[in-house]
Amino acid sequence: MEKVFIDNNAAKLIIDENGETSWILRFIFTILGYTTVFLPCYVLIHLSQRHNLHTLGGCQWRLLRLILTGTTSEIVAETDITPTGRLSNTNVQTLYQKALSLFYCCAGLQVSYLLWGILQEKIMTREYTDGDKIERFTDSQFLVFVNRILAFLFSGIYLLLTHQNVHRTPLYKYSFCSVSNTLSSWCQYEALKFVSFPTQVLAKSAKVIPVMLMGKLVSRAQYKNYEYTTAVLISVGMTAFLLGSGGDKKGNNVTTVSGAVLLCGYLIFDSFTANWQSALFKEHKPSSIQMMCGVNLMSCLFTSASLIQQGGFFYSLSFAARHPIFIMDCLLTAISSASGQLFIFATISKFGPVVFTIIMTVRQGLSILLSCLLYQHHLSHMGILGVFIVFLAIFLRMYYAQQHRKRKWEREDTICY
Repeated sequence: MEKVFIDNNAAKLIIDENGETSWILRFIFTILGYTTVFLPCYVLIHLSQRHNLHTLGGCQWRLLRLILTGTTSEIVAETDITPTGRLSNTNVQTLYQKALSLFYCCAGLQVSYLLWGILQEKIMTREYTDGDKIERFTDSQFLVFVNRILAFLFSGIYLLLTHQNVHRTPLYKYSFCSVSNTLSSWCQYEALKFVSFPTQVLAKSAKVIPVMLMGKLVSRAQYKNYEYTTAVLISVGMTAFLLGSGGDKKGNNVTTVSGAVLLCGYLIFDSFTANWQSALFKEHKPSSIQMMCGVNLMSCLFTSASLIQQGGFFYSLSFAARHPIFIMDCLLTAISSASGQLFIFATISKFGPVVFTIIMTVRQGLSILLSCLLYQHHLSHMGILGVFIVFLAIFLRMYYAQQHRKRKWEREDTICY
């Protein structure tokens, strides 16, 4: 442990801890922290598969079976139990009940993620005062850890209280999307030190472009013409927004480049997460809550190991002791993020992905508006036009996707008859 801290201090002499490129140092040590967990686990899994250790009898091998097969049972039943979410859909609901359910889901998503966005920007960009001392919180890793551990607890309690499918996904397979998920969140928090929140929201709206590129590389996916067209529109809108909000950029060219690199890192890691999770859903068919619980469990292991090695817990807890209001901000951020994930699951299971996408697109627009009102971000006419083009492209994409599905169903019905 002493060697880690010595190397950390030596690296800080090379890269200024408070400089514009200090995020590079933090990123390197974050990756090294994850590696200290990933490599021993990889060796354990390799040896276990080679010698079939997970097939041995006895309770001491149950954890190993859970890691390698996704269940502690030696024999997994072939038939799955239908999740309660699907059973509930068979119940007849009145129009009033459906409308009320949609209202609750919409309100829950809006409140959770609007609050999360506001607090996220506050923690990473605003100063905390303690008498004469004024300082900013800088450890993005700690915020990721708090969010993940609360999301793990929320999803774990939900799994205990509800009936789910038999879990078949090996835990180690969650680690790949867990690493990309934590790194995307880390880049998201770090980017707020260099770009405005509206810029970040618009960049997140444009993640359909790297998702399509990653889909091409990972699974050789094929896309329709409207998907390419809307992707180009989103790119045009993002360009117009960035050109029209030059007065809102933080600092010099180095800062701007750092923010752009971090946003690109967020988009790349997030697109890998989505594609890997999609592959797990197809191969092992876990429920959304099982996926949420497994990914957040692995994320807690990775982030806690990295924080211990870098002394992040000591820094964050001492900062919280000096600024009690930070504790409230941090907890509210984690609660809103975790509850938002549960509302995502409920909305998609009850109303489908199209309704969910519309709600979240509206939420992104409201997030930009609230951020501009609360934190005085300036948007020129070209910037506003860019925002409009991006959201127009998103709605066009949803419309044409829905039309494509309808034509596909009509063709299938015609063939059946």
